[in-house]
Amino acid sequence: MSSLFELNAVTISGNLTRDPELHHTLSGTAVCNIRIAHNDRRQTSSGEWTDHPQFFNIAIWAAIGEWAAANLAKGDKVIAAGRLRWNEYQDSDGVKHQLVDISAERVIPVPRRDPAVERTADVDDIQF
Repeated sequence: MSSLFELNAVTISGNLTRDPELHHTLSGTAVCNIRIAHNDRRQTSSGEWTDHPQFFNIAIWAAIGEWAAANLAKGDKVIAAGRLRWNEYQDSDGVKHQLVDISAERVIPVPRRDPAVERTADVDDIQF
């Protein structure tokens, strides 16, 4: 039986750092690999705000992966939800490497804002 302490879930937003790469497993399952950059803004002791980019590799499987490969491109902002996945591999020199990536179950594109559209509204115009 699962418990809350066994939860493995992650949701992250960021911009694609390159175009999606679509591959297929030996059994024919589609997998789309993307890499996103997420910026953490932090205030320094002098009061300046600085960006600290974090990079995440994401695998998107099956039909969602095929959709992502066909519809996403470098620079697009997305929200990805899934679980963390740990992998280990050995390179050609025999050195073992470990990595953690995200296996996405959902990917939502975030529409770009049109800078020509005015985003201000009078308080009286907002429907409650």
